[in-house]
Amino acid sequence: MAAGRHRQECCGAGFRNGVSALVLLALCVRPGTAQQDRVSATLRYGSGLLDVPVATVLPHLTVTATYSGFGLSGRWTRGSIRPGGGRDGGGKGTQWLSDGSVAIGLFDRLEAGATLQHFAEPRDGGTLVGGFGRLSLLPRSLERLHLAVGTRYVTSPSFGDPERAGFQPNRLGYPDARVTGDPPGLREFRGNLSPYVVATAELPGLDAVPLEYSMTLSAGWGGGLFSAGSDLDFYREATTGGLFAGSALHLTLGAAARMSLMAEFNGFDANAGVRFDFGGIQAGAFSLGMNHDGSSGFRSRKFGLAGSIAVCAGELGLCRRRPDAPADTVTLPAPPPDTVIVERSMELPVTAGTPVTLCLPTGDNVQVWVTEAGDTLVGPGRVSLDALGPGVVLAGSYAEGRDWFDDAEAIEFAGRSYARRGTPARADCGELERVGRQDGVPIFADRGAAPPFDFLYVPVRPGLWTRYENELK
Repeated sequence: MAAGRHRQECCGAGFRNGVSALVLLALCVRPGTAQQDRVSATLRYGSGLLDVPVATVLPHLTVTATYSGFGLSGRWTRGSIRPGGGRDGGGKGTQWLSDGSVAIGLFDRLEAGATLQHFAEPRDGGTLVGGFGRLSLLPRSLERLHLAVGTRYVTSPSFGDPERAGFQPNRLGYPDARVTGDPPGLREFRGNLSPYVVATAELPGLDAVPLEYSMTLSAGWGGGLFSAGSDLDFYREATTGGLFAGSALHLTLGAAARMSLMAEFNGFDANAGVRFDFGGIQAGAFSLGMNHDGSSGFRSRKFGLAGSIAVCAGELGLCRRRPDAPADTVTLPAPPPDTVIVERSMELPVTAGTPVTLCLPTGDNVQVWVTEAGDTLVGPGRVSLDALGPGVVLAGSYAEGRDWFDDAEAIEFAGRSYARRGTPARADCGELERVGRQDGVPIFADRGAAPPFDFLYVPVRPGLWTRYENELK
């Protein structure tokens, strides 16, 4: 017992040190726009790491389907209950355990789904059925920090004997007749309902590193399977009383491929895994219980495989990571006929006018000069734009003068409605990228943002842009 308490104290100290290290790392990373990384799926309970949830939720109408399985070698007990109270099917051996789940995101705020665990006959514990949900709490304007509450529910195994009650699901998702709600002389084991609260930070990579990457850090507390069973010797080797934490490093491998390296502690087990995302189709491998000594099925290392598919209704297909150059971005031709290169000079000195940078719908920043009289001067010689005649304009298509803009109508983009917000203002083309068109007018979003976009930007006239906001945001 003393050794068990020592292990528990060491584990608790290690957890506290680990959380402190995550906080220090978060403070050292440079500020910037979060990449909104969505780690696609836990083994059984929707988006997250392996068994640890994250505070982000799936985007609106994004659906994921996941399969996972792992090999269990060691002492385990399952099977029907004999009349005398004994159990058939117990012993030591190897088996492969499988789980399946589906999840959907709603309104960028809620994620819900269902899970099936341990496909087996009733006499062997049966298939455990569950559901899960998570609600995001913080406003979307906090791009890099998230907070959520959620819960998981799993039915109890019956072992083919509905008259006997009290069996409880365990953290590995398979029936074990030793796990009961009222173990003799010990605290109650309640594993059906597992509520939790979790916080997640999304951190962009450092500019000094040549590889494109980002990180997610999560920590939280949960009841139910996150903490139940802390006094069962065969069930736990160390426990934190429901505290959990995890992190993921996301490495970009190409235009649409990404690799995620994950590590976590779920309150009992130290788990690690790797996952590859090939444009909405994911596959990976993992190891559970890396901190255990192998003395029981729960206290052993387990290796497994997982795969999932993510479908985005707004894109009418797989959820693909959008490359830096969107698929609907067009390569602009040479300057149009009405764009001129000014080579003659005016009588005004070259110092006349105040320099102003204009972001044009072509995606280019251009410099002009504005005089005290309000004239716009262009070209090396600073020639008045008005003096060049009405046929010469700055390149690009603009919203001003079009009915939908003049009437302040909402615009539809990727299945969502965006409402006009504020008055026209200047923008920096270096912070925007083109994502589509509206009635021939190019539409831009924040560079590096992932769909569904919170904001869209529409050019009104040269140098002035209007912002449109996602009405579901």
